Amino acid sequence: MKKVILAFSGGLDTSFCIPYLNEKGYDVVTVTVNTGGFTTNQLKEIAQKAKQLGALKHLEKDGQKDLYNNFATNLIKANYLKGGVYPACVGPERIVIAQAVAKVALEEKAEAVAHGSTGAGNDQVR
Repeated sequence: MKKVILAFSGGLDTSFCIPYLNEKGYDVVTVTVNTGGFTTNQLKEIAQKAKQLGALKHLEKDGQKDLYNNFATNLIKANYLKGGVYPACVGPERIVIAQAVAKVALEEKAEAVAHGSTGAGNDQVR
């Protein structure tokens, strides 16, 4: 069977992806990259959900130091605020997640990588 690595948050979109990819003939390995927004309990629930939905296995990667060392410190130094209101950490956070998921894909010798994000972002879709 072909193997796919799924960036998995446990939300509706990525939860749909597991059975869908299984139906398409893929073994699904889910990866949650913690960039600082999850509690220990939430991470346990996400792992359980992945397995219940049919993931071959679930991995958790810690991206907190990478996000802080490579992005957050520079954003703070620059005093950059998106729209003049709040720190712009979403873009850098996505880079950390993508790099961690790509590394897992290489380690797992996967044929594909998948995610549940829309191309435009949720605000444009709603």
